[in-house]
Amino acid sequence: MKEPLLVGVDVGGTNLRVGVLSGHELVWAMRRHAGFSEICQKVAAPEALGAVIETLVEAIGEALARYPQVQSVGVGFPGFIAPDTRLVTLSPNLPGLLNVDLVTPLRARLGLPVVLENDALAAAYGEYLLTRPRSGSLLYMGLGTGIGGGLILHGKPYSGEHGVAMELGHLIVIPGGRQCGCGNRGCLEQYASAGGIALNYAASGPVTLESQAIAALARQGAPRALSAFEQAATALGTTLAHVLKIVDVSEVVIGGGLSGAWPLMEPAFLTHLDGALIPALRGRVKVRLSNAEDRAGMLGVAALSQTHANAPGILPQNKRSP
Repeated sequence: MKEPLLVGVDVGGTNLRVGVLSGHELVWAMRRHAGFSEICQKVAAPEALGAVIETLVEAIGEALARYPQVQSVGVGFPGFIAPDTRLVTLSPNLPGLLNVDLVTPLRARLGLPVVLENDALAAAYGEYLLTRPRSGSLLYMGLGTGIGGGLILHGKPYSGEHGVAMELGHLIVIPGGRQCGCGNRGCLEQYASAGGIALNYAASGPVTLESQAIAALARQGAPRALSAFEQAATALGTTLAHVLKIVDVSEVVIGGGLSGAWPLMEPAFLTHLDGALIPALRGRVKVRLSNAEDRAGMLGVAALSQTHANAPGILPQNKRSP
């Protein structure tokens, strides 16, 4: 039996990825700069929401024009997604989007069932589906504009009672530290995301650079750049060790745009991870880079769109006309 065609959308603060999938196979994909973080910082919330919706409709519409037989759409979005209403209750890296409804306008414009899920949880599920052999449970840590986390427990995505489970980027690592978009201070992503690394670098000298430029300097051995990544790795390793003491999974996958700089962080990360783990877990947790080639988020949320295609109160029962 031929697998149905599904659309998976992976929304980031900077970039947007749209894919058409048949089972685990990525049939078609596109990537574009969306700049949602910048938009949300510059304009009022209603205008920003409208821009987000228009960009999504345009990008998904391109996929549907090529593949009109698509049956459902899944959107992985950076923010806290209420499990009952599917509202985006808060998106720390897209300021102003509070208790907003993306599902209703998207399904009305697209004429298809639409599922909305946290982007990191969607990526975690995609990684789980691609893992062979499967361990049953998996923790995903996405490093990018922010830091996301997703937990798969016994084969099922776990979002928590309020949709905020595994918000690793908002664990406080330095009480009273840098202001975070979530409203607290000292959160992990203020020190270990792409923006956090830029802040680490800026704190030690007069010149400010973006994380990609800092990574280039670090690869050349520049001490200040290496220190910025080491600070990030220390925070990541220590934080993950504490999380593992709670969830006790045997596999952790590192993904996201910043994972391309993982060699700059891995040594310090592993040192601090091992140092903060309890002896019973040392040597028993596999940490690996994602090998999904940027498709985990699209695959995960597309699969969830099919799984929940008949969920009452979330998805429409009508189909788009051919």
